[in-house]
Amino acid sequence: MQSGICASQDLQDAFNNLVSSPGKRAVLASIQIEQITPTTTIPANNTRFEDDLHQLQSHLSSSQATYVLLKVDSNAPDGYAAITFVPNAAPVRQKMLFASTRLSLVRELGLERFRQQIFCTEASELTAEGWAKHEQHEALAAPLTEEESGLKGVKDAEAAESLGTQGRRGHVSGRVDVKTGEGVVEALELLKEEGCKGTVVQLKYALPEEVLTLDSSTDGVAPEDVSKTISTSEPRYTFYASPDAPEAGAGIVFIYSCPTSSRIKERMIYSTGKSWTRTVAERDAGITIAKSLEATEPSEITADMLGGGQAAAVEGDPASMGGEKKAGFARPKRPGRR
Repeated sequence: MQSGICASQDLQDAFNNLVSSPGKRAVLASIQIEQITPTTTIPANNTRFEDDLHQLQSHLSSSQATYVLLKVDSNAPDGYAAITFVPNAAPVRQKMLFASTRLSLVRELGLERFRQQIFCTEASELTAEGWAKHEQHEALAAPLTEEESGLKGVKDAEAAESLGTQGRRGHVSGRVDVKTGEGVVEALELLKEEGCKGTVVQLKYALPEEVLTLDSSTDGVAPEDVSKTISTSEPRYTFYASPDAPEAGAGIVFIYSCPTSSRIKERMIYSTGKSWTRTVAERDAGITIAKSLEATEPSEITADMLGGGQAAAVEGDPASMGGEKKAGFARPKRPGRR
């Protein structure tokens, strides 16, 4: 996510002090005034970092997100863990900002420093007992033999080749998937939250790498104003959580728009990536798309088309959209004709 939020100079200094000082265990930080700033420094009172974890508890809120930069192994250059603590009761906007900015944070402080990057929602996960459970979970993935590793690499290469340049290995499931940038899945997941009715999340491809990225997330958008938030010069994948839905996550509309001013390569990439984008939303983010729309120009998307969301729209089948007409693409004029 291109949020513009970055690590402040104070945080960079605090982290450098954490690295150089054997008497410091962790630095806690928060997002304040569009910057990530340090809030607390935890001393290292014990040789084992697990024995110092209890000191974090008094600084973790049940309603406020926090970054924890933890020194796990003082003898290793990569002996640090970047922890994003986002409690379930935190405000929706705060959840999205912390989740989507966490990768930018470690890049600014030095990706090579962090052996682990952890996302957690419960303070109990940041205790000695909780950390032990985390390590047990990590150990479940048994190491492969050299032969198994070789066969796995061949299968991965064959799968990636069969799906072209857009294929990649999923970071958890191992399935080949569309390449996604930071914050994409997190922003889509938030559409299921009660406070996100009326939220518009827009995705776009970063070219030439063809990485699906988070373009924007806007709260409180009325159905009649959704079209105004969509680009009129480039294709977009837009997800809208209808405020008329009976419950959170029940009325999410997926909109694929491709303006006539779009470049030919953009049209090809976005048309091909449409189904993969839905896969990211439905499988990875766990949301249910109640209605699917396509349009050439954003202005074709009306409030009537976005309302309700009771019937699932199947592409190419206007009857499944509750009688609504599906906005269609204008056929490009042939050269030399008007």
